[in-house]
Amino acid sequence: MSREWFCNMIANGLPPDTEACFGVLMDGATAIAIVPLQRSAAGALSGLSNCYTCVYRPLIAAHATEHESSYVLGRALGISCAGLPLIRIDCLPSEWPALAAFSAGVRSAGLVVRQFDCFGNWYEPMQGRSWEGYVDSRPGNLRELLRRRRRRAHRAGDVSYEIIEQGHRLECGIEAYEFVYQRSWKPAEPFPQFNAGLIQEAARLGVLRLGICWHNQTPIAAQLWIVAHGAATVMKLAHNEALRSLSPGTLLTATVIERLLEEGISEIDFGRGDDPYKQLWAGHRRQRIGLLLVNPRRLGGLYLLARHDMGRAIRGLRRRATVEGQPSRGGDAHTL
Repeated sequence: MSREWFCNMIANGLPPDTEACFGVLMDGATAIAIVPLQRSAAGALSGLSNCYTCVYRPLIAAHATEHESSYVLGRALGISCAGLPLIRIDCLPSEWPALAAFSAGVRSAGLVVRQFDCFGNWYEPMQGRSWEGYVDSRPGNLRELLRRRRRRAHRAGDVSYEIIEQGHRLECGIEAYEFVYQRSWKPAEPFPQFNAGLIQEAARLGVLRLGICWHNQTPIAAQLWIVAHGAATVMKLAHNEALRSLSPGTLLTATVIERLLEEGISEIDFGRGDDPYKQLWAGHRRQRIGLLLVNPRRLGGLYLLARHDMGRAIRGLRRRATVEGQPSRGGDAHTL
């Protein structure tokens, strides 16, 4: 997360009648922690994230003690928002070291904290690896797919790849991205200006890697990657569904990753979700979670808490029933 990310989100990624607001923890005249939030027209409060956010957490100043500051920030947030039934925060990393301290601070203010799963995040450490070594570590079906598809794409005619970072090709890259997306399998964007704004901000910062696959001078696949702190995250990808037989998305992914390895990145990150294709490119998964900060002294909060806990109990019973209903894996289970 960066200032530019939040600026683009405020400009292009908020629902109508929603405004950004920031809870700031001060030590005298110095800010030591910030929790970015959004408030709806109805007064509902939630974290400043949306469907494009891959990771979110409160911001703690480098000079502050993370656990202590997170506890105080959580407590201050709970006290300040005591009149609300619920605050929802999404996209938190489950491995955030100060998660327990932040949650404890919220509880100390009299709120109840419930944790839930948001989405999986697939990634692959890449430090010191070559393209050849990386490909050799991938599943055999991906290696074979790359070999066959590259040969087929070569026979298909004029197929080329471009990775745009900034400069005079930027506007052309944005147009190509939008052209491909409109011809892909994906639904219309909920915030149509968000990705173009993100591309422009990333280019200005020098962290953009916008991959385009061209076929006879027509864009047929596009991928938006952001490089920051040594890691490369794919934010969005799409290909022209009518030309899927060429596997333009797969070949473009390979082209971009090979380029990123030449740059010496330490990690590739496939963003939000457990889409099966991601496991071909990355072998590690981490969980992104959410927090419900509930005020049980408000009628609405009590209702939401009961609904959440009841839903969790029912899901647990269903999982238990499914497991108990499966046959034993002992020898008798396979007797005909």
